[in-house]
Amino acid sequence: MSSETASTIMTGEVVTLSPDQTVPEAADVLAEHSIGAAPVVEDGKIIGLLRDEDLIVSEANLHVPTVIEFLGADLVWPRSERRWEAELKKAAGSTVRDVMTTDYASVAPTDSVEQVATVMHDAGASHVPVVDGDRVVGIVARGDLIRHLADTT
Repeated sequence: MSSETASTIMTGEVVTLSPDQTVPEAADVLAEHSIGAAPVVEDGKIIGLLRDEDLIVSEANLHVPTVIEFLGADLVWPRSERRWEAELKKAAGSTVRDVMTTDYASVAPTDSVEQVATVMHDAGASHVPVVDGDRVVGIVARGDLIRHLADTT
């Protein structure tokens, strides 16, 4: 088992976004730096994560909730309705705050690489901010884990 930590594989010079930036400005930043996600920081504290998939949802066709007719009543599939509401909010969003995710996984700089991999796997995350308290000190992408694995084999 490796003794390396998140701080040894993370990108330390993190590109961050402001919650008040426009969606097109944020897309430009991600494209300019060839990154798939960036922490959203306000007053020096992380408040969200903008992922490329958040931007894609803002441009995608929305999926109308599944409605089932039963005994003359229209029943909306609950998960479908929640997804619809979230996608509608993102599609209408014009700022990073409107489209960022606030439900994201994060790790500490002292977490082992194995813990980082587990968190990313369990959360289905492609990027996890490395935080010390509520301050971003780095970010780990899937590619960072793959490079680490390649270096250790």
